Amino acid sequence: KDLVEERITVNPEICHGKPTIRNTRYMVESILEYLAGGDSIETILSEFQDLEKEDILACIAYANKVIKFQDISRKAA
Repeated sequence: KDLVEERITVNPEICHGKPTIRNTRYMVESILEYLAGGDSIETILSEFQDLEKEDILACIAYANKVIKFQDISRKAA
């Protein structure tokens, strides 16, 4: 198993079926927003002490897998 399979879960009973970390209420989307906003992995881990570094890495890996299957077009400036 890879990090995504081990740590990212989708459960219709939790967060309306959005991808979460280990069946908790920590949504992958939220963790990615923290990272995109400039927070470091260390900062996130200090804020959410029940998360592990591998959880954050799994969120990044999940985003990588998802983006490979979506056509993302850029708007013309």
